[in-house]
Amino acid sequence: MLTWLKRDDLIFPPLERALREPNGLLAAGGDLSADRLIQAYRHGCFPWYQDGQPILWWSPDPRTVLFPDEFHLSRSLAKCIRQGHYRVTFDRDFPAVIRACAAPRDYADGTWITEAMQNAYLALHQRGVAHSVEVWQDDQLVGGLYGLAMGQLFFGESMFSRADNASKVGFATLVAHLKHWGFVLIDCQMPTQHLQSFGARPISRTEFARYLRHHLDRPSAADWTVSLAPGATNTSTVSQKNTPPTSEW
Repeated sequence: MLTWLKRDDLIFPPLERALREPNGLLAAGGDLSADRLIQAYRHGCFPWYQDGQPILWWSPDPRTVLFPDEFHLSRSLAKCIRQGHYRVTFDRDFPAVIRACAAPRDYADGTWITEAMQNAYLALHQRGVAHSVEVWQDDQLVGGLYGLAMGQLFFGESMFSRADNASKVGFATLVAHLKHWGFVLIDCQMPTQHLQSFGARPISRTEFARYLRHHLDRPSAADWTVSLAPGATNTSTVSQKNTPPTSEW
């Protein structure tokens, strides 16, 4: 049976109680307080629901992840980065990034990043838990992404692009820095062709839970004040693959 959460209780049910159909639905209800969201990610689940639904908490099996050491950088994207069309920053404008991620898209009916979700992750950003990557062309924000950093794990949430390869440049830059900072895993939640082309792959929920236990409380060398000149993305340390990414996160 599906577990309904109480607002005054931050405890989630064991991950093995998640439903098989729909895959990974673990609980419903509760709220989007910063404390609950932090507990959710530490536990191995995340919120995803539409307007008009109760808050739904998910822990899919398998879980799609990307190991920084396995990141694939296509030749075309590496060339785009070297050409220096974009400038990348971290935590420069989190509100603008999450608003852009929540904007309507041609291939989607509505958005799961509701106003309540935006406010919740803004609160996490103010706590130093949620972070954004901004991609700029001149002074215009043309791409970016956001997610949570805890210990040596990064939990990706959403990305957007308003110019060719903009979000891809931002993601490649982030992965290179996460690797340099000692992060061991990027949680991608569910599979997409875009992320699989970068090297994302499925692992079991049990294995994902082991990474949570072993790396959530280990320190990293993260410095989210980094600001990069065009082309200076430190991506020379990652491998290359001929097939470029084909879709958005």
